[in-house]
Amino acid sequence: MQEPAIKVDELTKHFRVHQREAGLASGVRGFFRRKYADVKAVDGVSFSIQPGEMVGFLGPNGAGKTTTLKCLSGLLHPTSGAASVLGFTPHLRRQEFLRSFTLVMGQRNQLFWDLPAMETFLVNQAIYRIPEKDFRIGLDELVALLELSPYLDKPVRNLSLGERMRAELAAALLHRPRVLFLDEPTLGLDVTAAAAVRRFLTDYNERHQATVLLTSHYMTDVAELTRRVIVIDHGRLRFDGNLTELIDATTPHRIIRITMSEPVDPARLGEFGDVVKTDGVTAVLQVRRNATKETAARMLSELPIEDIAIEEPEIEEVIRRVFAER
Repeated sequence: MQEPAIKVDELTKHFRVHQREAGLASGVRGFFRRKYADVKAVDGVSFSIQPGEMVGFLGPNGAGKTTTLKCLSGLLHPTSGAASVLGFTPHLRRQEFLRSFTLVMGQRNQLFWDLPAMETFLVNQAIYRIPEKDFRIGLDELVALLELSPYLDKPVRNLSLGERMRAELAAALLHRPRVLFLDEPTLGLDVTAAAAVRRFLTDYNERHQATVLLTSHYMTDVAELTRRVIVIDHGRLRFDGNLTELIDATTPHRIIRITMSEPVDPARLGEFGDVVKTDGVTAVLQVRRNATKETAARMLSELPIEDIAIEEPEIEEVIRRVFAER
């Protein structure tokens, strides 16, 4: 059997945090006698990911996702347990390991702000010791896939967030990493830019069989890029399995959004499902999952529909239900 690209065994990361009480007197006492508390950011998490697999890593804010990624990338030393990436122990930070992965964090800028993105690419070529021929081949591929040609010579500060994120991805992938840790890579991007990033990541995975561990609060990112999801909360593993099975098991409904050419009474809309909100002309309804197609067809034939969209529930709702069940 093939060795996992990423293997985590009872990984734990605790932080000792100073507790400061409110008030001047408490502040003075705390200066001489500090109180500390142990925070369990990651608490005995275990999983493995096969080479070439794209996995969603989900959980609410503060669940321990970013801390886990930092342990896997060698930025943090785990308190206990073990982690292995491509056979390397991350916190030892061997040169071979550092050249084999990349960590991309949404809206964390690695590009030189006042210089063109091309300058950062050249610096990364030197850092990773990429031969000139390989650098040019890789750069041309990334520029084409990410449509970066018009932006290479513009100062980074003059780029839009979407353009800058694409340049960030190019800088992070010039050395052809075999493992990608992506922490909210589409955070703050508009719909078009986020779609471009997702298309690129899918293509990169297919071309190079890269292993991807992705955190995101956007259901579209997770649904389009991954089939398997790992869910954690308060540092503990809550779910590890197929995304579709998770959605089907925890959310018995889908969302239907409609725009109509004339106002419709909310009571009439209620005949098709649970009305989440409406202003008469637009409406959002919850509909039983197994009746979505039939309900949408009825709405199209019986209501003055101009536009209709069927969506999965927000990832936050899916996660909330997972936690509630456990």
